[in-house]
Amino acid sequence: MIRALFSAASGMYAQQLSVDTIANNLANVNTTGYKKAVVEFQDLIYQTLRAAGTSGSAGVVVPTELQVGHGVRPVSVQKNFSQGPPRSTENPLDVAILGRGFFQINMPDGTVSYSRDGTFKLNNEGAIVTSDGFYLEPELTIPLDTTSINLSNDGMVSVLVVGSVEPQEVGQIELAKFINPGGLKNIGQNLFFPTEASGEPILGTPGTEGFGQVNQGFLEGSNVKVVEEMVNMIVAQRAYELNSKAIRTSEEMLQMANNIKR
Repeated sequence: MIRALFSAASGMYAQQLSVDTIANNLANVNTTGYKKAVVEFQDLIYQTLRAAGTSGSAGVVVPTELQVGHGVRPVSVQKNFSQGPPRSTENPLDVAILGRGFFQINMPDGTVSYSRDGTFKLNNEGAIVTSDGFYLEPELTIPLDTTSINLSNDGMVSVLVVGSVEPQEVGQIELAKFINPGGLKNIGQNLFFPTEASGEPILGTPGTEGFGQVNQGFLEGSNVKVVEEMVNMIVAQRAYELNSKAIRTSEEMLQMANNIKR
């Protein structure tokens, strides 16, 4: 009964973490480039009361084990990097990645982070930056007398300036990919940092082998499916309720045992 109390308590904690994760997914249902998270669980160690293969009565070999588990634990919150739905914005500075790859973002401390959020802006110097003012890497600057900006699917940026009839190229967007994107560290602000688990970034041109293409005037929406998350929340809530009932039942059994002498 004491074992049941702790096993059920571990189940309640695990389901609480699951609900917390689902709530964060739902909160980011409209976040550009957001990738939903999924909690993964493992069962804990088992206490073997009788091992399989031991001799029973009359020399008969026991075919199965007699074991009791000790609950569950969360082991991972895995990011799902499946493609989010593209959404047309008709803004020439909005860029969506269709396929694998991340934009490279220069941070104020000189490090490089990675993002699927292509909501870009121009700062007061004409440089392409994120909504937080972080520079795109490699840095691209748009001339002040630009009348139109064009981005090809392979990331080449060209502009048309006042007094010119021929567009001029100002640079190219470069993408990065990782062997294990699930190992990236999420730091908020739609940004990721590489880790030893993710591996080193592999750089390439959009549209080439292994890299997605970029689409101007589109943004990648969140890949959270509201109905799926609501169903998962109901399942987690019911599992939490069942574990709480297991604790209550164990407590009642302990109370009965304490009252035997009375």
